[in-house]
Amino acid sequence: MPVIARFYGIIIKMYFSQSEHGIPHFHAVYGEFNAVFNIETLEMIEGDLPSRAQRLVKDWASQYQQELLRMWQSNEYKHLPGLE
Repeated sequence: MPVIARFYGIIIKMYFSQSEHGIPHFHAVYGEFNAVFNIETLEMIEGDLPSRAQRLVKDWASQYQQELLRMWQSNEYKHLPGLE
């Protein structure tokens, strides 16, 4: 699973085989915590990220939501900047 971005100890990854992975989503890993976020709604749909990390991921994803959707639809990897 390619790494899309890294920021504040959070790693964002995405699978590129949609037929096997349902709705458009990405994975966030923060230490031993993992979560899955819906790209279209930016809601955490699975996982156990601490609330601060969830907020950071949602802030980041809101800035790059269109790029994430394009990657999901095209299966083309692109590294995105983290939060600044």
